[in-house]
Amino acid sequence: MNKDVIIACDFNSKEALFAFLDKFTDKKPFLKIGMELFYAEGPAIVREIKARGHKIFLDLKLHDIPNTVEKAMAVLSSLDVDLCNVHAGGTIAMMEAALKGLTRPDGTRPLLIAVTQLTSTDEERMHRDLLIPDSLEDVVRHYAQNAKKAGLDGVVCSPLEARLVKEACGEAFLTVTPGVRFADGDAGDQVRITTPAKARQIGSDYIVVGRPITQAADPVLAYERCVAEFLGGNKA
Repeated sequence: MNKDVIIACDFNSKEALFAFLDKFTDKKPFLKIGMELFYAEGPAIVREIKARGHKIFLDLKLHDIPNTVEKAMAVLSSLDVDLCNVHAGGTIAMMEAALKGLTRPDGTRPLLIAVTQLTSTDEERMHRDLLIPDSLEDVVRHYAQNAKKAGLDGVVCSPLEARLVKEACGEAFLTVTPGVRFADGDAGDQVRITTPAKARQIGSDYIVVGRPITQAADPVLAYERCVAEFLGGNKA
């Protein structure tokens, strides 16, 4: 898979989603389907989007005991998504179980990545709320290394941590980075953020962009701007 911009489709119905997608008359952007839309519409929405020709990042962030995650991933593997994820905090054993469940009988599977720390979490909150005493950078690095040990393809991290993940796990280890905003945009509820151009320079492989595109006055223009800033105008 090549570098790309992934649109976070945080809609609460397929009608709202398709009204948005219908604006992209000659484009098939890579889409992230998260909890809100998946819980509202179920697996059928994934199949409908796939039938339209889009790549899909199914962002459900599984985090449970290994056996439960393995069985859930076995179900999700039938949806033909391109990318899905778990929480790295579920331990190496859980991530290994996820990979086992996701792998189909013929050996094929979607890419699997692990969330390190959410971009709404800063170091103070991590210390205070989660009682994790280490630095945020050390935690992200360690979680990424655990994901690699478990056989995963990469991690979700802040773009600010993409370079340290690459240094710890190698250039081929994927960094999928939310927390991307235009320089003149609103940060929203995310605290570890940067711009598309800076994310490219730091080492992000995929950037996940939601509200700056979905809530823009002209979503297609905002998407094109994001692609231009992240990929230099040449969408791979």
